[in-house]
Amino acid sequence: MKEHVKCLIIGSGPAGYTAAIYASRANLAPVEYSGMQPGGQLTQTTEVENFPGYPEGVMGQHMMDDLRQQALRFGADIRDGEIVEVEFSARPYKATDSDGRELEADTVIIATGASAKYLGLEDEKKYAGLGVSACATCDGFFYRKRTVAVVGGGDTACEDALYLAGLAKKVYLIVRKPYLRASKVMQQRVMDTENIEILFEHNTLGLFGDGGVEGAHLVKRKGEPDEQLVDIDIDGFFLAIGHKPNTDIFRQWLPMDEVGYLKKIDGTPRTVLPGIFVAGDCADPTYRQAITAAGTGCQAAIEAERFLLGQ
Repeated sequence: MKEHVKCLIIGSGPAGYTAAIYASRANLAPVEYSGMQPGGQLTQTTEVENFPGYPEGVMGQHMMDDLRQQALRFGADIRDGEIVEVEFSARPYKATDSDGRELEADTVIIATGASAKYLGLEDEKKYAGLGVSACATCDGFFYRKRTVAVVGGGDTACEDALYLAGLAKKVYLIVRKPYLRASKVMQQRVMDTENIEILFEHNTLGLFGDGGVEGAHLVKRKGEPDEQLVDIDIDGFFLAIGHKPNTDIFRQWLPMDEVGYLKKIDGTPRTVLPGIFVAGDCADPTYRQAITAAGTGCQAAIEAERFLLGQ
């Protein structure tokens, strides 16, 4: 016997929890699956200082707990585990969770988020929240007048380096290749910024520091006859090598870009399938902020309510 729900929310970051708050208050009795990382990427950060309503700042995990409690207060059914398979060929849409339970849903809100790409170094885990970050706009403020490094050579890396250059004393841009992949205008801006030093043909081997990042071990021209080991002193290490949206299970059913970000219709949370909506970082390669994710969670829930009213 399949369980029938009016509104299924897949994912539980700011987008998923906000959708659950709005859907609950609209009497949609939403069922939300919190996924592999309940609370989303924010639970991996330390202090969040740019979310409105927390003038003293708030720990990412604490803020997500607050949102979860708010959704529960209005009656959301929030479940551990994840949705591992979907079948969107016809309404009601079908989904299977990690325990093998089958659900049928009149509307679906996808809020599965994205995961930052890392280099895969043990030290990235060791210093997580202690100097390693994948979000310059989230954490750059903590490195005012200090020295940081950004890894990457594309537009995102250049944007992050420029943003950090406005705060930090010095920014190293660690680039694997002998050139930048970024657009010409971004390259020029980076070149013209005095406190950014580009380290071309450098790879990161590891990080060091007592209780936090104090430096990075690099290798210059790896594998070449003139290979050279280089250490730099830094206080922060920022990854800017891209994000991967957590959207693989939807690939068969919904249009996405080449990276895997789900496509919206006309900037709304609607998708090509009636009654299926997207919210948060799984459909946002541009902003990737908690506040924008929460906003789209609200939009998706309102769209789901309107859709059901129109049926």
